[in-house]
Amino acid sequence: MKDGIHPPYIVTTVTCSCGNSFKTRSTKKELKVDICSACHPFFTGKLKYIDTAGRIEKFQSKFAAGTYTSIQKPAKKVAKKRRPEPAGEEA
Repeated sequence: MKDGIHPPYIVTTVTCSCGNSFKTRSTKKELKVDICSACHPFFTGKLKYIDTAGRIEKFQSKFAAGTYTSIQKPAKKVAKKRRPEPAGEEA
């Protein structure tokens, strides 16, 4: 490697939102993550909803009201009345 063109590769503390922390190496001093192997459903086998911005509540309230357009049936179309063809003109 050339000297002076790469960032320093240092020991880094990774902190998860669940409280778990571990050390690894990176070019950053500290890393904060939302999910780690101690709380991820794939590794724990437990079902866990990760709700970042209240999306689950927003989804449930939208469908609980029953006013969401995708679940409503479309209105039936009214058939237009045809005008009778003028008599005398036949092809």
